[in-house]
Amino acid sequence: MTDLITPENQKSTDNSFNRRAFLSAALTGVAGTALARDFGPGAAPVRYPDPDIISLDERFDKLKLGNTPIQRIHTGTLWAEGPAWNGVGRYLLWSDIPNNCQMRYLEEDNHTSVFRSPSGNSNGNTFDYQGRQISCQHGPRRVVRYEYDGSVTVLADKFEGKELNAPNDAVVHPGDGSIWFTDPGYGGLMNYEGNRLKTGTVQPNQKEAVYRIDAQTGKITKLTDDIFKPNGLCFSNDYKKLYVADTGSSHYKEAEKEIKVWDIVEGTKLANGKTFASMKLELNGEVVAGQADGIRCDTEGNIWSSAGWVGDGYDGVHIFAAEDGARIGQIRLPEICSNVCFGGTKRNRLFMTASQSVYSVYTETQGAHIS
Repeated sequence: MTDLITPENQKSTDNSFNRRAFLSAALTGVAGTALARDFGPGAAPVRYPDPDIISLDERFDKLKLGNTPIQRIHTGTLWAEGPAWNGVGRYLLWSDIPNNCQMRYLEEDNHTSVFRSPSGNSNGNTFDYQGRQISCQHGPRRVVRYEYDGSVTVLADKFEGKELNAPNDAVVHPGDGSIWFTDPGYGGLMNYEGNRLKTGTVQPNQKEAVYRIDAQTGKITKLTDDIFKPNGLCFSNDYKKLYVADTGSSHYKEAEKEIKVWDIVEGTKLANGKTFASMKLELNGEVVAGQADGIRCDTEGNIWSSAGWVGDGYDGVHIFAAEDGARIGQIRLPEICSNVCFGGTKRNRLFMTASQSVYSVYTETQGAHIS
C-alpha cells in the first residue's frame, strides 16, 4: 500500500483535496483524534506535539509550534460565532447567537462573562481603527456600531429601500475606514438565530451579496452578488484582495462550498472574482465538502478558515497557502468550527469559536489585521 502515512510522505500541495492528508486523519488511532479527546477540567495534558495540529505541506511547518496545545477556554454556548480581539482591553469578544448575547474572555485571568445582552442575535463582530465595536445583527437585520457614549449607530439596515436579509460578518479597511460586510440571510431562515422572514419562505429580501459602507458618507454600495451564500470575509495581508467564504448551501439550493477571491480596484470595487480554495477533501475514500465560515489572513498571506459539518478528521480549521490556495494544514476540533480570529498580546494566538465552545492555540505567525 503506497499511502501509509509517515512524516516524510505526509506533505502535499494538492489544491482541491489531499488523499494522503485524509488517510493520515483516518489512520490515526482513535485516541489521537479530536473526537475522542478530553478537553474538560482535570483532563490529562496532551503530549507534544499536539496530534490535532497537522501539517499537510512543508509550508505549514513554519506556521505551527511543536510545544503548544489546543486549549478549550470556554464551553456552554449554543452557537458561538463572530470572535473579535480587542487589543487595548486584552479581551476576546464573541456572539452566542441563539442566546442573544455577546461573551467576553479576559486574557489576564482567563475569566469569561456575559458582555452584552440582548445583542440583536449578533453574529460577526469586529473593531474599527478608532476602537469602536462593529456588529452584524441577525434579529433587526442590520450592521451597527457601538459608540463611546454607549449609544448605538445603525450603519446599514436597508439597500435600495429594501430590508437587508441578515448581515453576517464584517471587516474594516484601514485606509478609509470603510466597512465591508456580507448578507447571506441565514438569520432570516429561523427564529432560533434571529427572526424568520415575514413571508414565511426561505427566499431572502435581497439577492445575497457583499456590501461596502463608506465611512465618510455612509453610502452603501453593493460590491458583488456573484456568490451564492457569502459568509465570512477578510482582506489579504496587503489589502489588495478580498476573500469571501461561500457556505454553498441553504434550505432550497446547493452550490459549491469554496472560498472566493477578488481583486480590489481603486479601493472601492471588486474585479476578477474566482475560486481561491475548495473545501473538498477525501475522507475514508469519499470526497466530502464541509463549509468554510469565518476566515482570517495571517501576515504571510495564508488564509485560516473554520471548517465543519462533516465530522471527525475534518471539522476544525483548514489553512490555505497564499500562493496557490493549497490546503497546507489542519487544526482538528471535536466540534464544528464556525469562525476564527487572531489575538493575544502578540496577535499570534488563534481563537476558534466552535459550536458550544471556544478554543485557542498559539501559532508562529500573526494576524494580518487588528481583529
